Amino acid sequence: MAQYKTPGVYIVEQDAFPNTVVEVATAIPAFIGYTEKAQDGSVPKKYVPTYIESLDDYVTYFGGPYKPQFKLSQGADKSYKADLNAVTRFFMYYAVKLYFVNGGGPAYIISVGNYADAVANGKNANHFTPDPDPANPDQVAPFDALKKVLDVTLLVAPDTVLLGGADDCYGFWQQALAHCGYMQSRMALIDMFGGDQRRTHAPATDVISGDSGFREKIGTAFLNYGTAYYPWVEFDVVDKSKITYSNLDADSLGMLKTALANEIATLVPQPSLMQQQKMQALYSSLALKVTDDKGNDLTDDNGVPKADDAGNTLANATKAADQIARLHNQVVSVSPLYKRLTTKMAEQVNVLPPSAAMAGVYARVDATEGVWEAPANTSINLAVKPVVDISAEDQQDLNMPLDGRAVNAIRNIPTRGLVVWGARTLDGNSGDWRYINVRRTMIMLEQSIKNAVMAYVFAPNVSTTWVAVESMISNFLFNLWRSGALAGAKAQDAYSVSVGLGSTMTGQDVLDGYMRVTILVAISHPAEFIELTFQQQMQTS
Repeated sequence: MAQYKTPGVYIVEQDAFPNTVVEVATAIPAFIGYTEKAQDGSVPKKYVPTYIESLDDYVTYFGGPYKPQFKLSQGADKSYKADLNAVTRFFMYYAVKLYFVNGGGPAYIISVGNYADAVANGKNANHFTPDPDPANPDQVAPFDALKKVLDVTLLVAPDTVLLGGADDCYGFWQQALAHCGYMQSRMALIDMFGGDQRRTHAPATDVISGDSGFREKIGTAFLNYGTAYYPWVEFDVVDKSKITYSNLDADSLGMLKTALANEIATLVPQPSLMQQQKMQALYSSLALKVTDDKGNDLTDDNGVPKADDAGNTLANATKAADQIARLHNQVVSVSPLYKRLTTKMAEQVNVLPPSAAMAGVYARVDATEGVWEAPANTSINLAVKPVVDISAEDQQDLNMPLDGRAVNAIRNIPTRGLVVWGARTLDGNSGDWRYINVRRTMIMLEQSIKNAVMAYVFAPNVSTTWVAVESMISNFLFNLWRSGALAGAKAQDAYSVSVGLGSTMTGQDVLDGYMRVTILVAISHPAEFIELTFQQQMQTS
């Protein structure tokens, strides 16, 4: 207390209200994957967790999507099909877009490399978990970097399913689960390697329970900090009009021109010479190299935009895109073959693993209902259909396997449409941590209370401090109980807080500087199985 020595009036302000527990954010993901670039002006951003709040922020630092390439082939029945070249497939940009479309807010991005290097040298597991680089001692591996970013609560890495095999993919996710277990503040949303394939239930080939499947490769540690979804989903996230002849390689484009020329006779039974010449001229103008009306090259022979006199490529890229779009629309309007091929190409690039969209769903459910609500029985924005149809019988093994490694199904249910139809963690045999919302609610409680109690470190370890801590935590839990996060007809049935000498501490604890707080909570569990019992009763009147 201050000692006054000069006569006068002194003001003393006293706090009227105690400290409170502030609920931490619950749905801030960290996305890990390949990007077009990783640059903030002249500052490199590779392996640096970068905070964003919108897709525009992402584009500013990390660029846009990679242009996928297709190869055309002709089957024995003379029909044509276009197959996506896996080397040119990347999910990161569209994953972030799906996250925001589904209700996501702030996020962190960690670029593990750019598209050009990944296409030239291949996608490598070491990109995601790099070894120390003597030439670049400041480089920090993603999980080490994320240890310093305390507000991340979800991990998403959609490009891991594009690695060389299940071992590489799930090797990363084992490290991710270990990281989540170490931090105790985040969960991993795991994408299924080969999740676009139908299950065979054969030991050698099944993507979930096979010898190289998910359950065999994901390990046994920290499973309550992870969740997985099956199958992949066809979305409407890639603009179909952007998938054109320019997405074919040079050989395939030549094959396409031949096919279109042969199609002319089927479109017009007896085309006039003028009709043939017009259509041939249109088809001949399809080329990877784009020129303007004056014959100036806008791109090189492979369709890569050239720099203008000022050294910029954006203007030429825009002009080339307009030219390609105009030709594409003209050919679509006259050629059923071309329209069918480009439609199928667009469908292929719109097939993505669902974890990023689910991160957005988590954020949406948290914001509208609360983290204690299960992120299930809800739709996914921009989702068209799951690439594999799952029946109720199919889901039995997914939801309740003997080993407990549950996989949440995304299903098309009659009259309901596409819905997320599962809310389990990978620790399905645990009564404590079976459900996603229970695990995430406990993370929220633990981190919120931990942050609040930090204010009492080095406070006197006496009864007044204990009462203040108990009151602060109890008020926080009471408000959560009123919101429906905790189960119980009365508050005392939903939670209890104990702290003090003789209840949670001994005299030796006090001497050693320990203040021990015991908190019991009854987290609300989802009604996963609802049984309706009907019975006819005797007529009474």
